[in-house]
Amino acid sequence: MGIVLLIAALIWGAGVVTGAPRSLRWMGIGLLWAAVVLAQLVLPEGAALRTATGGSAAPWLILGGLGLIVAGYRAVLVRLKARARPVEVSGEPEGPFREAELRRYARHIILREVGGPGQVRLKQAKVLVVGAGGLGSPALMYLAAAGVGSIGVVDDDVVDGSNLQRQVIHGDADIGRPKVQSAAERMQAINPFIEVRSYQRRLGAADVDALLAEYDLVLDGTDNFTTRYLVNEACVKAGKPLISGALTQWEGQVSVFDPAHAAPCYQCVFPEAPAEGLAPSCAEAGVIGPLPGVVGSIMALEAVKLLTGAGAALRGEMLIYDGLWGETRKIRVKPRADCPVCQGRGLAEAAPRA
Repeated sequence: MGIVLLIAALIWGAGVVTGAPRSLRWMGIGLLWAAVVLAQLVLPEGAALRTATGGSAAPWLILGGLGLIVAGYRAVLVRLKARARPVEVSGEPEGPFREAELRRYARHIILREVGGPGQVRLKQAKVLVVGAGGLGSPALMYLAAAGVGSIGVVDDDVVDGSNLQRQVIHGDADIGRPKVQSAAERMQAINPFIEVRSYQRRLGAADVDALLAEYDLVLDGTDNFTTRYLVNEACVKAGKPLISGALTQWEGQVSVFDPAHAAPCYQCVFPEAPAEGLAPSCAEAGVIGPLPGVVGSIMALEAVKLLTGAGAALRGEMLIYDGLWGETRKIRVKPRADCPVCQGRGLAEAAPRA
């Protein structure tokens, strides 16, 4: 049998040297195989040529059958490739994501709770962040990195040196610049595949409804109750969820206010602003630098969960984080039937239908 294999190798090598086509080389090997099988079948048992070529036709027939299977498999592949219509592309594949985006979001896409469909929902989402300060900084950066397709940021303030201890989206070179400008530049640097809309103004009753109408979800990271109540009322009216965060010194809190899904609104939980001096601002009471990063990141996480449908959002719950002692706790918050904003709409949504 070794002699036959050596002859087959010589036939193939001669074909390579002479530049003979592969089909011709295979034809030569096929004729050799046929001659060996014929010799095994025709020559009497014990004949020298039959003995030299294995003494039996069985292994050669098996070898030939395997060769036919391989050749048939290759022929099928060639036909399938020939039938496949090539797709002409202009530099980028068809679909919602460019190749660079697929690499960027790979760790999201392999998550069972997010996957490709969840990442598509993030790309199609529009999120408004009110405030580009301590809470807005990490929230904006993580929303941008996560691939939220369109992000709006509202703030009328400019960057001050005292902001830089915690408002990490801004840098020293940004002092004196509008916060929405430096925030937008930083977000585009993080992810050039997103759209950033900047609104350098303080939200007012005259424009809040029109602005919120363009977005699916709102994050409120402001530090004054007037704006909080205004944003909450607009979200309730539009039926859109509001993720609200707050800070003081070492402690922060986050909740998702969404009366349309059996949760209270902000004013259900905080019916009226506290008396002057009871809830001092960060400028008055101080705040530890990394705390906004923790709370703002949780706000971004809740936004990603709401947009992708992953897990359970903090609807009807408030997460409280104590940075000084490293403790977290959750408390239940409920809609109020006498709420002047939502009129206990969350209670109606939670009630079983007849």
